[in-house]
Amino acid sequence: MPQTTESEVRSYSRSFPTIFTAAKGDVLRGHDGSTYIDFLAGAGTLNYGHNPETVKRRLIDYLESDGLTHGLDLTTSAKLEFLNAFTDCVLEPRGLGYRVQFCGPTGTNAVEAALKLARLVTGRTNVIAFSGAFHGVSTGSLAATASNYYRSGLHTILGGTTHLPYPDSPLGEYDTMDLLRRLVEDPGAGTAKPAAVLLETVQGEGGVYVAPTDFLRELREFCDRHQILLIVDDIQAGCGRTGSFFSFERAGIEPDLITLSKSIGGYGLPMAVVLIKPQYDIWRPGQHNGTFRGNQLAFVAAAAVLREYWADGPDGAFVTAVRGKGREVARRLGASTAVQLGARVRGLGLMWGLDLSAVPDVSAGKVSHLCFDRGLIVETCGRDGEVIKILPPLTISDENLSQGLDILLDVLQCAVDGTSAA
Repeated sequence: MPQTTESEVRSYSRSFPTIFTAAKGDVLRGHDGSTYIDFLAGAGTLNYGHNPETVKRRLIDYLESDGLTHGLDLTTSAKLEFLNAFTDCVLEPRGLGYRVQFCGPTGTNAVEAALKLARLVTGRTNVIAFSGAFHGVSTGSLAATASNYYRSGLHTILGGTTHLPYPDSPLGEYDTMDLLRRLVEDPGAGTAKPAAVLLETVQGEGGVYVAPTDFLRELREFCDRHQILLIVDDIQAGCGRTGSFFSFERAGIEPDLITLSKSIGGYGLPMAVVLIKPQYDIWRPGQHNGTFRGNQLAFVAAAAVLREYWADGPDGAFVTAVRGKGREVARRLGASTAVQLGARVRGLGLMWGLDLSAVPDVSAGKVSHLCFDRGLIVETCGRDGEVIKILPPLTISDENLSQGLDILLDVLQCAVDGTSAA
């Protein structure tokens, strides 16, 4: 496909080279009539699929009633409905009392706001982040993002962050808590006491590494003991992706700040929030603002999906179905020839990675390309793009989930057998 106008920075259009014209549920359609099962879901933005019918109807009705489409941070009926739905369907059933800050509509702005607030609260500047982390590419977030690929060009101005090994990585498991204690509790360690610890409890771009629950609990206790704020970036792993609304629920902890974006917008509409424990909500009016922090259409869509999918509680039918589909993905991947040859399977809910780095002569990038040729969109992640990342809509049908896995596993088998140049 010739590209004469769009910047060289484009990426997904290189990996999946066709012109997409329509999408519904868990299927995308190309301009030539070809169809593709979606194991990408807008990089985690479309947890509820493409164009869910009931949400689309709410949006159309709202537009036809001349509801506000832009409102800065004015109080609007759309915002109030979202806040009510979020309280009723997410916060109260979990016994949580967070305040909600609306940011500029991208995930990186939510991370920027959380880091800024943590530094305001504590009066300290250093932040602990982790190897493999991805938190965005604006300057403050980029300082906590670990990848040299994204940091290039700004290395010299990125500071205020100390990176520690994540509990699991391509180099194996690591006792991160022991190192953290040595850095913070030893006055001669040479590391400034941090304002916050920022982490993804399941790393997405870093290769789908899952933080152990014991680590999360120890980290929560450590931060409490040292008056350090714990920030969980749930931008990709939240909103049901790991089999519960928040990715940290499995550990029974409550972060001090939580960042949400991507699927919180309900329909693929831009939206980002920071959830703040009330005692840390010390912002002065307008101290962190943004022209598009009031995306009214996202409020409408977000409220609709919360009422539709989350009203029956933390262990309702929707979550039960997501967990069941996740078990099926784990079962199918675990039985593959690639795993028998050394591939690792990691994940939770419907966020899974198949790490092919130890499988000789099999390239995750080539597998992704061949899957696309056969009607499946699935991306790669990891330090060198060595991990196949499976991230379908949470609403994917059992039939299309099975068919997508059939395509992936068939491509993998051909690669292992040498019958396809993967």
